[in-house]
Order: sequence, then structure tokens, then C-alpha cells
Amino acid sequence: MLRGHVRYVVVSFLLQTVVIEELLEGEEVSCLAFSDSRSICMMPPAQDHKRLLDANLGPNTGGMGAYCPCSLVSDAELKRIARDVMQKTVDGMRSEGAPYVGVLYAGLMLTADGAKVLEFNCRFGDPETQVILPLLKNDLYMTLRACVAQKLPSALPVWDHTLSAVGVVVVVNGYPGSYKKGIPITDLPATASNTCIFHAGTSLVDGCLVTSGGRVLAVVTTSTSLSSASKTANWMAGEVKFQGAFFRRDISAKALQRSATGSKMSYKSCGVDIGAGDALVEGIKPLSLATARAGCVGSIGGFAGLFDLAAAGYSDALLVSGTDGVGTKLKVAQDCGIHTSVGIDLVAMCVNDVLASAAEPLFFLDYFACGALDGSVTLEVISGVTRGCQLAGCALLGGETAEMPGMYRAGEYDLAGFAVGAVERRQNFPQIADISEGDVVIGVASSGLHSNGFSMVRTIVEMSHLSYSDASPFGTSCTLGDDLLTPTKIYSKSLLPVLRSGRVRAYAHITGGGLLGNIPRILPQGFAVLLNASLWQIPPVFAWLQHIGEVGEEEMLKTFNLGVGVVLISSALHADSVFAHLAQQGEAAWRIGTVVLQQGDAGSVVQVANLGESLRKSLQLCDVASLNGGPRAKSQQRPRTKVGVLISGTGTNLQALIDHTQAPSNNSAAAISLVISNVESAPGLDRAKKAGISTLVISHKGFKSRLEFDVAVDRALRAAGVELVCLAGFMRILTGDFVRKWHGHLINVHPSLLPSFKGMNAHQLALDAGVRLTGCSVHFVEEEVDAGAIIVQEAVPILHGDDVEKLSERVKTAEHVAFPRALELVASRRAVLHDDGKIHWSNS
Repeated sequence: MLRGHVRYVVVSFLLQTVVIEELLEGEEVSCLAFSDSRSICMMPPAQDHKRLLDANLGPNTGGMGAYCPCSLVSDAELKRIARDVMQKTVDGMRSEGAPYVGVLYAGLMLTADGAKVLEFNCRFGDPETQVILPLLKNDLYMTLRACVAQKLPSALPVWDHTLSAVGVVVVVNGYPGSYKKGIPITDLPATASNTCIFHAGTSLVDGCLVTSGGRVLAVVTTSTSLSSASKTANWMAGEVKFQGAFFRRDISAKALQRSATGSKMSYKSCGVDIGAGDALVEGIKPLSLATARAGCVGSIGGFAGLFDLAAAGYSDALLVSGTDGVGTKLKVAQDCGIHTSVGIDLVAMCVNDVLASAAEPLFFLDYFACGALDGSVTLEVISGVTRGCQLAGCALLGGETAEMPGMYRAGEYDLAGFAVGAVERRQNFPQIADISEGDVVIGVASSGLHSNGFSMVRTIVEMSHLSYSDASPFGTSCTLGDDLLTPTKIYSKSLLPVLRSGRVRAYAHITGGGLLGNIPRILPQGFAVLLNASLWQIPPVFAWLQHIGEVGEEEMLKTFNLGVGVVLISSALHADSVFAHLAQQGEAAWRIGTVVLQQGDAGSVVQVANLGESLRKSLQLCDVASLNGGPRAKSQQRPRTKVGVLISGTGTNLQALIDHTQAPSNNSAAAISLVISNVESAPGLDRAKKAGISTLVISHKGFKSRLEFDVAVDRALRAAGVELVCLAGFMRILTGDFVRKWHGHLINVHPSLLPSFKGMNAHQLALDAGVRLTGCSVHFVEEEVDAGAIIVQEAVPILHGDDVEKLSERVKTAEHVAFPRALELVASRRAVLHDDGKIHWSNS
């Protein structure tokens, strides 16, 4: 009934979509795999030709031929199909008590959105099998036997990747409709080592070979080139002689055309969008300009960046370079959907290194690599890079964005950075030779984990049964993900003056290798340091990681910075003035140890006393429930999102939100902290007061303009710490300025199934249109009326005899269901609006 009238129809439930019908466009391919119920092994992809006539015309058939391998399926795409289609299917069948052993056939369509499954078959495909198996180099029986024994990895098939195979099916006249049988086959071509004839609709009658089906036989040939295989197969099909014999002459022709002319090939079709990359560069330019400093020449976009040392104030400079990445902290950022902070990390890891030579960071280059370019994510990252450059005082002089399909999964990216600094030749830093017994070891505070040890951090988080969206166990008001992603501190501006003052002898950046691995890099041979962990403050994150992961003290010392981001060595004479400078710069610092003579050749270079006691003391600041290593109630798992509700009238939707958020059984992620009305007599204010919620009346009549009114509302919301705003019958049109300020944190309910019947009088419009179904939509608010991304919809049928009043009451009941559901999704960050106006959904 739906076909021909709609492109697709979907029924949406909470975080689930059931597709009733969808029109897919693209090339069809066949992907087969062996399965032993646990493991799968893909065969080379093939493409069959279903239509009877050349150019894919005529009726559908059982298959007029095929070729293999199909170049439309790249190695990367085949791996994705293996992982996301075949393996998940086999795993799902096993989990449901139906383990599948044998050959699994998937018919797929290659669409612009990737491969889509059209059908599954529990068998070899025909005619695909005829062109796949000739490429098999080893014994098929051994592989099938291994499948039955559930030992497929022990007998994997070996394919000849140097060959192509083409099969052409010869059919009888009339097929696929009615046709004659028993037609004598008078001649067959001779076969060779690279050719084969597969009989299908043939029989022996009185010693004569005759037709007995519509698809009579298939001729298959292999060759080192697809073109040669195709020519030979077509020639052989022409040598099959019986009355009414017919075959297609264009099997594999499209593949050959693609290979010869590239007419259907583009860089974009291969996954690299140069236009998107160019647009990204234009978006980065203003960010880069914000980092400009003395010495910059030109702007980004050229082949190379230029920098004038003389203009930067250097006369006899040494250049100092550093390069680094962010490591697997990126995985946490990608899982959390927070991308700005890692850009700061990238700059910090590089510029903090060049400080070891008392070099002023002058300029920075970044490298961003991904599988498919997401402009909004990339801009978030680069905005973090520019913020890091501003904190360091260096210019973002250029960079590289590499889009590499097949190298990274969807949503994954990698970063690398390169910083160049300068120091005058006469500066003479570090002064490692001057370090002597009794010198003071100064620890400068880190901001937390910085960017090291995250492979261990992620493992421990998994052990804890917490998710990144849960409340941080470190005694902060943030989520666990937010705390772990705290950016690495950048020390350039605060430490450079004291490093060049002659009062500091050496500087160590505490990165990978921790205290044990980095301090020895600045000590002269024969010297060591004695540190006392009770002399500095170890942040709770380190104590929590050590406790949950049961990590040994030595492992902690050589993995993490333990609260010390930089170590300085100063003489006892100058130590106090160094501390005075650090305090003036706002840097927390401690006298954490002393330089001593190393005891013997085998003596430890870094010895740390009282670490266990200090970690236990820090652990007391952590959330007790999280230390048990088990999941907590949802109400304890994350700080509740503070919600402000704007009303003008009775507040029935407000009441639905209050009932939901205050019901203990719901463990809601939201807490309504303020209700604002522009009407002093609004009954909804009494509902809020009865629920113990703060209320505020801001009458629009007391302001000269809408903008002034909106500014007052904005200030009140922010003063109350509101993070999310709900419009519940708020009868004022908000200015674009207000909407932009709260973008992604402002939701509204509209009484229709958007995008139908926007604006006022939605019920009357629905009745006038004669539709049989309406409802409500909760959506993010954009500047255009009722145009934001839809979070939840609730359908309401229009009944015979409905008028506006009757329909309005039933839709309002639906609103009381939909609005709390949408609020929960947004407050729990399961529905997050991205800068491109689309919602990112998460099940965590």
C-alpha cells in the first residue's frame, strides 16, 4: 500500500527505529562467509546479474552470470561487513540458542550511507558460487570439516588474489517465463585448466544431453585479468549450441568500464571529500588568526608556514622543536563526545617539552587524521588547539587534515602536534653540570592526569563498572568523563621567566614514564633524588585509580605524574625566590625533595617515601560508593542536570515535568531548580511552590525591548546554575541572541508531529488538512520557529467528530508523556545536539 507514495516510513520509539519500508539505491553485491558458529571467514565479494537482458533490462531471473572479486567492495568495506554484519549475525544467532554452522550468504546494497543488508541465505549463492570457488587454492572439504568441528581458524580458506573469475549463464528461449524442455544440446566448448562448465537444467535422455530447465548451464573462466576472463567466458557461452540458446554479453562490463575509464570513480566516492577539507580550512582560518603573534608571516592555507625570528625579538637564536600526541586519551574524548580539551592537550604536550630548554614556544603545527571528515568535530578539536596556542603564547602556523578511509572507524581520529620554540644561544639552560648535592627539588602542580597513562585509566574505568557519564568519584561536581578529560596544564607563560632567570638549574616535564622515568633525564651521572610524597598534594584521581586497579606503587610512579606536572631543580640559595615567582604566577608548588649522591651503581635514581600513606589519605576524598567497584543507583551515578522552566499559564506540562523528576523510582537525571514566569498570576507558579521549587516573576511589560527582557531571563537562569531550559507554555517569542546562547540546552514541546503544522493553530491546521494522525513533538529550539532537531514524538489519532478542543485535550495528555521522556534524554546526555543541528544519540 505504501510503495510508490513514500520514500520511507518509520515508527520511532525511545532510542529505537523500526523501518517499515525504505527505498535503497546503489549497486547490489554478494558477500559470503564460512561460519563455525563462533568464527567467520569471508569469501571474496561477487556481483551477480539478475536481469535477463544486457544493461540490466528485462525481468528478474535466478541469475544470468556473475564475476568475482567485485571491486566495488574495498578491503576496508569487506572488513566492516565482516565485523558489523556477518560476525554480529553469527554472534546473535548463537546467543539466541541457534548456533549457525555453514555458509552464510548476505545480499547487500552499497548505498551512499554504506552497505545495507537486503537478504540473508543459509547456503552458497547461485551463480556467485561458480565464480568464487574457482579462486579457492586449498581443499574446500577441510574448511567445511573445520566449520563442523567449530575449529574454522585452524583451516582457513586460501584464495588466489591474482585471479578474476567470470561466469555466464546460458538460458533457454522463454525463460524466466514458460519454455520448452528436452531441447537437444548439440555442442559444448572444450574446457581447459582455467575453464569449467556447470550443468544446471540439463538431463541425459537416451544418451543425449538435453535441456531440462530454464537456466541450462554456466560457463566459467579464470584469468589474471577481468577483461580476459570476460572475453573467454563470452566466447565459451557462444559455443553452447541448442535451439533458442541465449546469454547476456555484458557480465562484468560495468566493472571493466570502471577499471578502464574511471567514469564512476571519484576521490569523493572513495571516501575523501576535498571540498569538505577546503571548507574546513576556511573555518580554521579565523581560529588561527586569533593566535597570531609577533613573527607571523601570512596566514594558513599555503604550502608552508613562515615565521620571522627577528620580528619576534631574537638575534642569535637556537631553534628548539618538540613533537607529541595525546595518546589513548582520545578514546575517552571520542566516547564522551567532548573534543575541545584534547586540542589543548596536544599543544601542552609539545610546548611543555620545549620549555626544558628554556625556549619560548613560537609556532605550532597540528596533524588531524580520520577515516571520514566530520567538520564539526574537527573544528572542535582545532578550536582546542587554538586555545592551547593562546595559553602558550604561540601561533598556529598551519597543519594537515588527513582523511583516510579504511584507516579509522567511524568517529575515530588521531592527533599529532609539532612545536617550535627559540632561545638565545647565550641563555645556557639547562645547567645540569651545576646540579649538586643538597639542591632543592621543586614540584609544580599538574591539573590532573594530563595526557599519559590512559590505556591503564580506561582499563580501570571498565573494572569500576562506571561509565564516563556517571558522577565523578573524585569529589567534584563533574562527570567522570569531564574530570578525566581535564586539559593538560600549559606552563609556558608562568615558568619561562624563572627558567631564564638563572635561579633554576633544570626542568623536567613529567609525562610518559612518570616521576621515575623523567627526573633521571635531568640529573648528572652519580646523582639521585629523595622525594617525600607527604610534601605534595596527590589529587584523588590517582588514589582512586590505584585503589580500583590494585596498581603497585612503583607502577604508579612510572605511569602517572601523581599531581606533579613539572619538576624544577634549584639551589637552596635561590629556592625561596623561585617559590615566590611561582606563587605570583598562580602556580601551586611544593618543596618535594632533595638532590643526593647516588648510592652505588645500582642505586635507584628516584626514591619516593610515604607514597602509600599519601595515596590512602587522598583516597578519603573519593566517593565511598565508587570504591566498592560496583554499579551505583542511577540517582547517584551522575550529578543531576539543573533545569529551568519558563511558563506563562496553567503549567500542566510543568506539572508533568515535576512529577517525573521528583519521583524517586525514576532516578531522574534532571532536577528543576527554577521556574520563571512572565505573568505574575500564572497558576503554574503555585505548582512549583508546592513542589518546593524556586520561582521568579519577570514581567515582559517592564522592559523596553524583547532583547532586554531576554537578557534579564538569561541572567536569572545562569545565577541559579541552570544548565537546561524547558519552554512549557511560555507565550513569548525568544530573541535569536537568547536562542544562540542556550543552543543545545533549550527544548520546547509543540502540539503537532513536526515538521507538519508548525507555528500557531496547529490543531486547526491538522483538522483542516484532513489527516488522520497528529500528536506532539519535543524538539531543540532553533531561531527558525519549530525547526529544531526532534527528540521525542508522541502520536495521537484524529477521531471522527473531533474539534479543536477535543483534539487539544488528547494531545496535551500525550505532551505529558513525551516532554518528561525528552527531558530525561537531554539531561542524561543520551541526546546531545551537535553544532550541525543533528542529535548524537548514546545508550550510556
